[in-house]
Amino acid sequence: MESLDLFLFGLAIFIFSGWCFNTFIHLLSIFYAKWKLHKQHSETETKDLPGISILKPLVGIDPNLFENLESFFTMKYPSFELLFCIQDEMDASRMIVQSLINKYPAVDAKMFLGGKNVGINPKVNNIAIGYEAAKYDLILISDSGIKMSEDTLVDMATHMTQKVGLVHQMPYACPRRGLHSSFEKVYFGSQHAKMYLSADILRINCATGMSCLMRKAVLDEAGGMKEFGQYLAEDFFMAQAFIDRGWRVKMCSRLAQQNSGTYSITHLQQRLCRWMKLRNAMVPATIFWEPISLCFTLGLMNAWAVSYMLDLSPMSYLLVHTLLWFLLDYTLIKVLENGAVPFSKIDFLVCWCLNEFSYPFLILQSHWDPKIHWRGRNFKLKWGGVVEELYTKQTV
Repeated sequence: MESLDLFLFGLAIFIFSGWCFNTFIHLLSIFYAKWKLHKQHSETETKDLPGISILKPLVGIDPNLFENLESFFTMKYPSFELLFCIQDEMDASRMIVQSLINKYPAVDAKMFLGGKNVGINPKVNNIAIGYEAAKYDLILISDSGIKMSEDTLVDMATHMTQKVGLVHQMPYACPRRGLHSSFEKVYFGSQHAKMYLSADILRINCATGMSCLMRKAVLDEAGGMKEFGQYLAEDFFMAQAFIDRGWRVKMCSRLAQQNSGTYSITHLQQRLCRWMKLRNAMVPATIFWEPISLCFTLGLMNAWAVSYMLDLSPMSYLLVHTLLWFLLDYTLIKVLENGAVPFSKIDFLVCWCLNEFSYPFLILQSHWDPKIHWRGRNFKLKWGGVVEELYTKQTV
């Protein structure tokens, strides 16, 4: 009996230590975000910045596509080119790109049609021709749903110092209408933001491919687009290629403003579930650590631990823990907004609770169905992150 008590006491200390570490990371992320994000750049910093080739993979038309693409034409940067990559020659996005090229003739912009089959990843296949045609040593891969502020390129380029090989933006979301927009902001501004900020502090590979600036020479050394076409999470493996070669991966101070015109809570949760499946295959440790790092999971575990060690009420402790976590998340999203949150505190509470309660079920779903559905195609994910496409048999 004494050995059991000793084991339970040791387990309680271990859980409480994990809670203290998680809370420390939460606080550290807030202070780091306050120091890191929204920095202003002087005019002297823009001098002698290297040229950048921007690859824009496009598939179909989004309600906000024109607005998003136009933000790249109006960026203030000494020298850059826009390389629009369109897989299907009949894709309607071609008309939008051409209209913007006509509207901004002074901007160096080109279209590449048809793509090139270098692997199983549709995005990599789409940008392969544009990648080969890029004339600058720095490559920015940017998704069609990203809206850029005019100084974003300057910010990313100034972070590309001598020992840095890859600079990425932390995902966030533009303000849009409806509760589903608020839910998106709450997720990317709390749970997701904490993960990205802490990863940048601890130098853990957590780069995002939705807006990522890289040294082309290093990518070529790693095998170019053909090497990364075998993965769906090509961004993770690109970042790892830089890390393996001794380069640093850094997050810049401008947020990646996702501005898709098609958005909903269901759509976001499908994305989150797909990302979980990829994380589980690439970094199996997340299968264990992600569930226990959630607010209510960790709170329940620590409520037992504290009550066992100190004879406190578990329910009272759980309420205090939840309130503290809620306040820290609200503080973090205010830092990301650099001011007032663009929705009411009631909306934040509703979205925060919905996210915290639904996320464990998404984790279970990611294990229940290992297949990945992306861009109208189905893939089977293997350990290590390699995928193979699943083809549906056609009957006549």
